[in-house]
Amino acid sequence: MVDKIAHYLMCKGGVYYFTRHVPNDIQRHYSKSRIVICLKTRSKNAALKASNALASKLDDFWLQMRIGEMDVPASSLLIRGKPIKAFTSCGPKLSDALEKYCRLKGVDRAELFFKSAYRNVGYVIEHLGDRPIDAYCSSDAASFRDWLVVRGLLPASIKRIFSTVRAVFTLTIQEDGLNCANAFSKTFIPIEAGVKRVSISPDDIKRVQRICLEVADERRLLVALISDTGMRLSEALGLVWGDIRFDHEYPHIQLIPHSWRRLKTSGSKRLIPLVGAAYHAVRTMHQQRTTQFLFNSYADESGCKGNSCSAALNKWLKQHVPKAVVHSFRHSFRDRLRNAGVQSEMIDQLGGWSSQSVGQAYGDGFGLDVIYCESLTALTQS
Repeated sequence: MVDKIAHYLMCKGGVYYFTRHVPNDIQRHYSKSRIVICLKTRSKNAALKASNALASKLDDFWLQMRIGEMDVPASSLLIRGKPIKAFTSCGPKLSDALEKYCRLKGVDRAELFFKSAYRNVGYVIEHLGDRPIDAYCSSDAASFRDWLVVRGLLPASIKRIFSTVRAVFTLTIQEDGLNCANAFSKTFIPIEAGVKRVSISPDDIKRVQRICLEVADERRLLVALISDTGMRLSEALGLVWGDIRFDHEYPHIQLIPHSWRRLKTSGSKRLIPLVGAAYHAVRTMHQQRTTQFLFNSYADESGCKGNSCSAALNKWLKQHVPKAVVHSFRHSFRDRLRNAGVQSEMIDQLGGWSSQSVGQAYGDGFGLDVIYCESLTALTQS
């Protein structure tokens, strides 16, 4: 039987225990929400003294934890770029944290991952200096946001930069066991009032497809392939002939990750029916093949040149559909399937979009025969 004798004290089997609830604001640092310590005494007076001492020590310790997580008082008054001599840091410099982040998170990642990480964190160092990561505060993050705005960056770009910086801070704090907050974790980013990316009309799609199949060079065949598969540009650029299944009853692409091109999400790995203009484009490319890559001007074992390819295709596409970009075909792909009455769950599977519910993740999804027939009907008649 357990008897509660006094605050923070209980008696079990005649032996006294110290017990105290961990405050809600620091529970994340503990594996349990309550502390229980055997005082190894049957004397109530001795137990009370020990309990008071432990409670006082915990109060002091928790106060230090709370102060450690607070921003530096009056940090907004500090002169930018001046060293904070009174601050003794336990954390690595931001540049060192970036190196660790790339080493741990960069396994099997494309070159773009490293370029983005060094560029985005480099902006922080340029504006705020290369400090220990626990020497940054939330006002620094706000100042950094304002600096990016003045440079003319759009909110979407600022969000991407902050996403990388937050990830670097979070990983280092966790790996090094630092008792500090992520200064960039709750910075307000303005909402972008941008224009929604438009879809391409079915008539424009058919017109562009005809031009692509008539010209039949590498760039135009790439557009034709994307137009009737809904693939992301990077997904299409990284294809090799081993991914193409012409000899199957239902011709399709087996989209899988490669060392030169990773996939965006786990759901991006999928079977994509080859129908309509996409089928004819791949057939034409097969007759012209020279390497294992379908688009050898933009892809090889070292990676894919997505940015240069996107710029070239968008420049050409605007001559025929002024407001469209290559990614507009992916938006149109979903619209065409939706308008043809295809189930949303099948559309998500065809396009490699994330599941909208837990139930959608169960099972293996629709069979190839079903998605091929649905795609053939929906895309060739739209």
